[in-house]
Amino acid sequence: MTTQREEILLTALEVYAERGYRGTSLDLVAERAGLTRQGLLHHFPSKKKLLIALLEFREERSRAYLAADHADKDWPNQLAEALTFDHRMPVLAEVHSVLLAESITGNDLDQQYLHDHQHTLEERTVALFAERYGPRLPSGLTPRTAATAVLAMIEGMQLQWLLEPDQTDYPAIMRDTLSVLLGSAPEDSIAE
Repeated sequence: MTTQREEILLTALEVYAERGYRGTSLDLVAERAGLTRQGLLHHFPSKKKLLIALLEFREERSRAYLAADHADKDWPNQLAEALTFDHRMPVLAEVHSVLLAESITGNDLDQQYLHDHQHTLEERTVALFAERYGPRLPSGLTPRTAATAVLAMIEGMQLQWLLEPDQTDYPAIMRDTLSVLLGSAPEDSIAE
């Protein structure tokens, strides 16, 4: 059974998918969710708070997907599958990209959340790489260098996909590039 908060998030996703980031208002989300504006604001006090909750929802869905039965797969394939999964809800990638861009120029608490989130994500990735590979990955990169490169590639790949949504080979490009970065590429799987 879903909670009212989850219902609001699912409704907001539908509205964002239809109208995009700029075309979505809290009033429209509230109306579609069967709430007053005040009812919506009780759960999400601002449009940015709603957007941040959507980003957290996206991350939870991705983590659940990755944890489902993929723990033993090699990481390049696992991350490529996560990208494919993420592309089923393009509005979340759009919301993430818009908020990330806004966080670069501002300093309010919502923007600080995104800075903190990116830092936490990088530290988790460094820790995962260090745990799996030790001080050096098979590619020779340190866990920190590999984590920075992988996260930058994921962000960049999302932006490219938002600009060119009809291009379908992004997961394969990601898999092959990650295979090189992580040092686990079979010779014949590298894209030419």
